[in-house]
Amino acid sequence: MAKTLTKREENYSQWYNELVVKADLAENSAVRGCMVIKPYGYSIWEKMQAALDKMFKDTGHSNAYFPLFIPKSFFSKEASHVDGFAKECAVVTHYRLKTDEKTGEIVVDPDAKLEEELIVRPTSETIIWNTYKNWIQSYRDLPILVNQWANVVRWEMRTRLFLRTAEFLWQEGHTAHATKTEAIEETERMIGVYADFAENWMGVPVIKGYKSENERFAGALDTYAIEALMQDGKALQAGTSHFLGQNFAKAFDVKFTDKEGKLDHVWATSWGVSTRLMGALVMAHSDDKGLVLPPKLAPIQVVIVPIYKGEDQLKQIDEKVNVIKKALEDKGISVKYDNRDTFKPGWKFAEYELKGVPVRIAIGSRDIENNTLEIARRDTFEKVTLSQEGIEKYIEDLLNEIQKNIYQKALNFRKENTFKANTYDEFKDIIKNKGGFVLAHWDGTSETELKIKHETKATIRVIPFDAEEEEGSCIYSGKPSKKRVLFAKAY
Repeated sequence: MAKTLTKREENYSQWYNELVVKADLAENSAVRGCMVIKPYGYSIWEKMQAALDKMFKDTGHSNAYFPLFIPKSFFSKEASHVDGFAKECAVVTHYRLKTDEKTGEIVVDPDAKLEEELIVRPTSETIIWNTYKNWIQSYRDLPILVNQWANVVRWEMRTRLFLRTAEFLWQEGHTAHATKTEAIEETERMIGVYADFAENWMGVPVIKGYKSENERFAGALDTYAIEALMQDGKALQAGTSHFLGQNFAKAFDVKFTDKEGKLDHVWATSWGVSTRLMGALVMAHSDDKGLVLPPKLAPIQVVIVPIYKGEDQLKQIDEKVNVIKKALEDKGISVKYDNRDTFKPGWKFAEYELKGVPVRIAIGSRDIENNTLEIARRDTFEKVTLSQEGIEKYIEDLLNEIQKNIYQKALNFRKENTFKANTYDEFKDIIKNKGGFVLAHWDGTSETELKIKHETKATIRVIPFDAEEEEGSCIYSGKPSKKRVLFAKAY
């Protein structure tokens, strides 16, 4: 029996939750707020990791690993940083359990209290900058360009698979520089890397820009972000890059001797993306039949399903498929041949549609006679019957075409759902009845931003890098404004 999904237009949230589970991406675990990423879902994450890791290394970065546990005192050294994470911290207070002699229950041993409580890593700025103090003495030690692949814990109360969980996987880059200019260049470079990955690998168009002061990372002087639009008209922050100035260097007394022999504090950046990208991938492209995966990130790019009666026909098909499969794999295409006799072809077709496999090949005994194949593409459901000759080149080109089409479809959707609002009434109407991105004038004050958020639940996603200079009036206060900013309801 095929796994049917709630339709997006009926209940988008339920559709998303069902799809993540039924497509074998992830499931809720026995630990509240945490998830199990299943093999199929993890294989997509591995492809994301591999692509990003190469991008990081191509821009001069190296991987390292820092402790999961952070002394509580480290957080108190950077005031805005601790304020930003205090409500989400999981704290380790003891290091041993024991059996209660009276009840037989397993309890915390009161004699095993830690001298200093440890925070389970919500982000690593503090532990890393405490470490960098030992690595940096002079300008010759700079820059330090380090990335860490890790898990983090943020004790979220309302969780949702991939989008918001108490524990999640991510990467966090932490770099140290001799000058402010170098650090800002790094911050800009890495948001560019994220945008490149989102658009050219995930097929998700993004808008790059600055975060408002209210939305900045705790402890940053500036935060850059990429924002994507999901099919329900909500925004999703898909990556951030932070210019930290000298805040963490001052907090942990990280100084260096410059070329003139003067002592100065180091300049810093941090940047990261997480398994939240998996949620973006699902919500940006998928349909009522299941996942739609861009070929570059699909664990299985091509599935081959035999249609046969009896062992003799299957044996004939097996021989032919082995030749086709090798020709495709020689081009670097990942192929699965599903010749299980426990499921019928129709069931397999529905299953691979659900799992978002970009291309399906069906081959039967008549195809063996005629030297043909039936090829179906997941993004448009188009089918075509072709000769087996040169099929590997056709499939290679088709996968490239699907990758481009998925991106273009998402880009068209964003264009159709990006609006300009010139009055507050117009703004409220769009946010309430249409959703999507709204470009509107804002007076630049936190007070106005918070009032709009309170009244509409829409936030400033970014102040776009490419926002045109345009004289206008703030939609809320009527005060002068020189450019439009990007508002939306967001995940």
